[in-house]
Amino acid sequence: MLVAAAVCPCPPLLVPEVAAGAAPELDAARAACTDAIGVLAAARPDRLVVVGPAEQSGRGWHTQGARGSFRGFGVDLGVRLGAPAAHEGADGLADGAADRELPPSLAVAGWLLGRTEWSAAPLDGLGVGEPLGAERCIQVGGDIATRADRVALLVMGDASACRTLKAPGYLDERAAGFDAAVARALGAADVEALKGLDEQLAYELKAAGRAPWQVLAGAAEGAGLRGELLYEEAPYGVGYMVAAWS
Repeated sequence: MLVAAAVCPCPPLLVPEVAAGAAPELDAARAACTDAIGVLAAARPDRLVVVGPAEQSGRGWHTQGARGSFRGFGVDLGVRLGAPAAHEGADGLADGAADRELPPSLAVAGWLLGRTEWSAAPLDGLGVGEPLGAERCIQVGGDIATRADRVALLVMGDASACRTLKAPGYLDERAAGFDAAVARALGAADVEALKGLDEQLAYELKAAGRAPWQVLAGAAEGAGLRGELLYEEAPYGVGYMVAAWS
């Protein structure tokens, strides 16, 4: 059963070494993420599942201790998704696990968990693709909620990338309304509103968080959690939101 969830944005710019001189601009977002992860730890889960958007190579399950890096963003910095599990071999991989690099969203999650020294529960990661439909996302979320008696979710994903003329997706007048609706849903732990997000509109607005948020909706169904929106800004024309459910 889902007992807590944290929703965080996943731009590599959250990592100060990647952001370089612009790092202070996201200090408030980092602080909010730390607070949200603190809510997860306080819930004392039996298992943490980290969910984030991924391209084809990064989709599917990633084991605890899986490696990622920010070399693709010009920084020679490696991270792991939590500390390696006790049953891992000398190569740092669980028995039978594929040696796949984490997608960027889960690498950012690994960095966030590392700075909070996460040790509250075993964990694994799931990379989900943009084409994953709402119905399947909800089903996956429901399955995740049954992985342990007390499950927590760390959900990575950005809102629209079309809030300003200089945004990655240029300015789209629909973006502000879409992001406002997502913010309301995350702040209120409104499962039905997240389930009903328009897949096509999210795709057109480059909202990478849509599928992970709908996985959250599936996991949270019937859990009766309450939400709090901790952060909402669009500093680079991309909607970044942080929320905590408990």
